[in-house]
Amino acid sequence: MSARTSTRRFWVVGLLVALLVAGFGSYYASSHPDGLEYVAEQTGFLDSAEDSPTAGSPFADYSTEGVEDPRLGGGIAGVVGVLVTLALMGGLAMAVRRRGSPSRERVGADD
Repeated sequence: MSARTSTRRFWVVGLLVALLVAGFGSYYASSHPDGLEYVAEQTGFLDSAEDSPTAGSPFADYSTEGVEDPRLGGGIAGVVGVLVTLALMGGLAMAVRRRGSPSRERVGADD
């Protein structure tokens, strides 16, 4: 097995694990509020919170709009989040890599 195949297998397995954790792990996530929301509720300033600018988005508040089951909606939101993050970071990595890193041939040419 070549190093290229090994690297590709590593990334594919990593993506599958991330999708499984986002999709199925969120099914077992706590339904209790997160830490900041809990403290705000305990100290009495939860009512002064403002909605996020993304509050109306299809995946707001760790759920999926139109999906009745909150656990299923959370899983779908998690999987979409992993895929969007992968696409954004993959695109950024390709843009940075193309931008001007010297090729390996030029680096060793002066030796």
